[in-house]
Amino acid sequence: MDKLHLAATASTPTVDFDPDTGVLQLAGESYPENAFDFFRPLLAWVAAYAEHGTTPVVAELALSYLNTSSIKSVMDLLDLLEAAHRAGRTVTVRWSYPEDNDRALEMIEEFKEEVTLPFFIVPVAL
Repeated sequence: MDKLHLAATASTPTVDFDPDTGVLQLAGESYPENAFDFFRPLLAWVAAYAEHGTTPVVAELALSYLNTSSIKSVMDLLDLLEAAHRAGRTVTVRWSYPEDNDRALEMIEEFKEEVTLPFFIVPVAL
């Protein structure tokens, strides 16, 4: 399986998914005109990786802003990881945010409430 890398744009995050290390990184803001089109290949990649890979997965997220459709897509991503976790795969989510961004923290906490997999919220000092 190939790595998936997408450079950040003004409205989309950096994507670095590495099947060899199991690290899935998303960083930046996500408010593309069509989030479903942006996230479709990411979700397909994660679904295939979850089905065929065996390496423990660490989702390293640093998403500080998501529009409504991006929120749905990120929840879909977390649902795929949750399913892999329930199937016995080791999966961890580490979501970092600027420690002074209360809105980001609230958003992340809402995501955490929706899953049972290990989920760590990591404040980052500025």
